[in-house]
Amino acid sequence: MKKIIAVLGDASAAHGTDRYKLAFDTGRMLIDEGYRVICGGMAGVMEAVCAGARSSSSYREGDTIALIPSFDHDKVNEFVDIVIPTGMDVVRNALTGNADAVIAIGGGAGTLSEMAFAWTYYRLIIAYRSIPGWAQKLADTRIDGRMRYENIPDDRVYGADSPAEAAEILREKISLYTKGFEGISWRNPKRDK
Repeated sequence: MKKIIAVLGDASAAHGTDRYKLAFDTGRMLIDEGYRVICGGMAGVMEAVCAGARSSSSYREGDTIALIPSFDHDKVNEFVDIVIPTGMDVVRNALTGNADAVIAIGGGAGTLSEMAFAWTYYRLIIAYRSIPGWAQKLADTRIDGRMRYENIPDDRVYGADSPAEAAEILREKISLYTKGFEGISWRNPKRDK
């Protein structure tokens, strides 16, 4: 079964910008590498990654998936194959953060929340260093101090400068990120005595 990689980023990224081109090239790379792409299905980075995915010679129908924030099937970019209308608005960021891995390009508060969910869900996170936004700020850092994996001492948001570098990180690391989120647990020190 193909792994699904979420691509996160700005809905306002315009055609012809470095941000749009990077998302397009990332989409193509992901399909070339044998993955499926999932995103929010809207414009900007989301449109570019789906268009790039479709430009791959390895593309097959069903390789682009959108978790849209509304219930309206028509509010999606033209390059999406499978539309999942969540009706959850920004809360759907918790779903995109739960892909097999995530790649972030620039981004504002929505991208930040998706990256935080991905971190909490023990997912592999890759962030491009070259585009301003939360991805650039979090590249090569740990989102918090928790030790997510004993067997991955360098666990962090892995910074990348190109789709080729992101592909290499995916090839090297995705099989290590296998833990699933089991919910929030809380210990009551007064009762646990």
